[in-house]
Amino acid sequence: MNAITRLLQPRSVAVIGASADPSKTAGRPVSYLVKHGFSGAIYPVNPKVGEIGGLKCYPDIASLPDTPDVGIVLLGAERAHLAVRELAARGCAAAIVLASGYTETGEQGARRQQQLMEAAGSMRILGPNTIGLVNLTDNIVLSASGALEMDHFPAGAIGVVSQSGGILGSLLSRAAARGIGLSKLVSTSNEVDLELADFIDALVEDEATKVIALYVEAVRHPEKFRAAALRAARAGKPIVAFKIGRSEAGAKAAVSHTGAMAGADRMYDALFRQAGVIRAQTFGDLLDIPAALATGRQLRGNRVAILTSTGGAGTLVSDSLGVSGFDTPAPDADTAAALRALQDGDHAALDRNPIDVTLAGLQPELLRGAIKALLASPSYDALAIIVGASALAMPELMANAIRDCLPLSDKPVIAYVSPHAPEVQALLTQRGVPAFSAAESCTAALAGMLQSSRWKEPQPQADAARMDVTELPTGSLDEAQAKQLFARFGVSCAREVVVTSAAEAERAARELGGRVVLKILSGEITHKSDVGGVAVNVTPEQVAGRLAAMAEEVQAKAGVRPARFLVQEMVAGGTELILGMHRDPLGTAILLGMGGVTAELFQDTTMRLLPAQGGLGREEALAMAQELKTWPLLDGFRGRPKADVDALVDAIVAFSRMAAQLGDRLVEAEINPVFVLPQGQGVRAADGVVVLR
Repeated sequence: MNAITRLLQPRSVAVIGASADPSKTAGRPVSYLVKHGFSGAIYPVNPKVGEIGGLKCYPDIASLPDTPDVGIVLLGAERAHLAVRELAARGCAAAIVLASGYTETGEQGARRQQQLMEAAGSMRILGPNTIGLVNLTDNIVLSASGALEMDHFPAGAIGVVSQSGGILGSLLSRAAARGIGLSKLVSTSNEVDLELADFIDALVEDEATKVIALYVEAVRHPEKFRAAALRAARAGKPIVAFKIGRSEAGAKAAVSHTGAMAGADRMYDALFRQAGVIRAQTFGDLLDIPAALATGRQLRGNRVAILTSTGGAGTLVSDSLGVSGFDTPAPDADTAAALRALQDGDHAALDRNPIDVTLAGLQPELLRGAIKALLASPSYDALAIIVGASALAMPELMANAIRDCLPLSDKPVIAYVSPHAPEVQALLTQRGVPAFSAAESCTAALAGMLQSSRWKEPQPQADAARMDVTELPTGSLDEAQAKQLFARFGVSCAREVVVTSAAEAERAARELGGRVVLKILSGEITHKSDVGGVAVNVTPEQVAGRLAAMAEEVQAKAGVRPARFLVQEMVAGGTELILGMHRDPLGTAILLGMGGVTAELFQDTTMRLLPAQGGLGREEALAMAQELKTWPLLDGFRGRPKADVDALVDAIVAFSRMAAQLGDRLVEAEINPVFVLPQGQGVRAADGVVVLR
């Protein structure tokens, strides 16, 4: 049994600094251990009292009759490390340190936290600044949370790991009120040692846990987190994460458009998506989505039947589902016939969806028949049942009628409780039907289920030959140098000539043939169009005069007179995209989006984090293109010629391979625009930014 398992399932617990007053924070752990039925040994430690709650109290750790599996340390930050050192010396598996006053308070607190870590040695630490953990599966409460004043909590299949102690208590009480069963709850807080990934790994091994819910402030070790999350996904244990800090700004001093568009929150989106983590958009989703996933049912498509006996509520759910891309088709002919056979008269609206069976709320047998017909229907992938006010009079009949039908199908069945009736909602959830009090919660739950069933583990790029990049310069490369680097890795670039005079520019324009693009060439001025450093559609006859005027305008706006220029072939007939990379503490991301000068304005982008080794695979690259709102422009929208998507995929893969091979040497890189030409004509990188360490 490893240290984390002993922490979650201890046979004995020492409570250091325990108080004899159960109303105080220091008095709660012993009180809660007894109250909630801990069957192991409890050792209160306090030199000032001889007994706490009928248990013998010990004056110090050295006098304990046995080595505890876990020590709960209730001392302040100034003394907690002393207890930790003694527990470690006794061979304790883990210590839970509740005190605050560590890294969250500044430099002095950081020194205390380092002292705590050194005192622990090889013993594991949960915290500090934690509220502890709760193992509902085995009635083990190692916490001082006031939420544990409640007498009973339903045990279930959802494990919770939170970087906030207060949120743990909030989720515990909210889940209990809604009849949602939890398995383990852990507050990691400052994470001096044990962190999110450690408990994800532990919950993957926990037979009682089917779904993992995370409250995330920051992922401190991204690769460790990603490995643990992937392990959970492969084991069929979905993770739902609520990440706070969504409004935080991205890179403020970025050279490229990519840096401005790839903020920290977008990086979390990419990390979660690739690791199979479902992102909760609201705090409420953090219980709603796991409650649906915990049923173990698979949502294989987006077609939902809505069964209602109250029309308005059915429309609310239908509207919410429609906004999120779900389909609510009318019943097929056979299903409609089966529904019509259930009742006489013309009360029911059975030819549309929501399917309004007016008397179903009053007749459980009618309700059972309608549910059976809809679950058997090939037209639907899930069933949402509207529970109206009539259920208030006989909630058991309604809940049992729905429950009895569940074994007939593995399709998801959820309920929307229209009146304010928390007790009905809890009853349905306990019967295996996740019940919600908001239409939007129904949608979030089904969307989470659909995301879970459709997730596929990304396949990295196959091993490719490494390029020799030893002679590359450092700092900002000019556009010509940047594109030479892109071309070396296999990205096709527009034809161009570097010139220093009007005569050279005219000669280059004639060699390229037809109209050209004229640009200043500078490693310092990245956004050339902002200072008048770009002219398009220039004829060979115009290029000399345009060069002289451009030099004057750039000098006036930027204070620098350009000495070198780029004459480039005019690329036409393609779709402009942006392809860039962005690096932050979570990793290196590849960004694809609508390109050109409006890239930051429209923000139509998608991102992928590079795997631990190598670049992106072709499947991931294609998925990126298809996620863009502007994907139809590449796919033949309204008679446009289809774009060379295969060549775009090649370019994304090649660009990502460059980013992977250069690693930390590559600070920023971007192609904007990359023109995607009609099918069979390839792509052209028409501008480039590269910054190297």
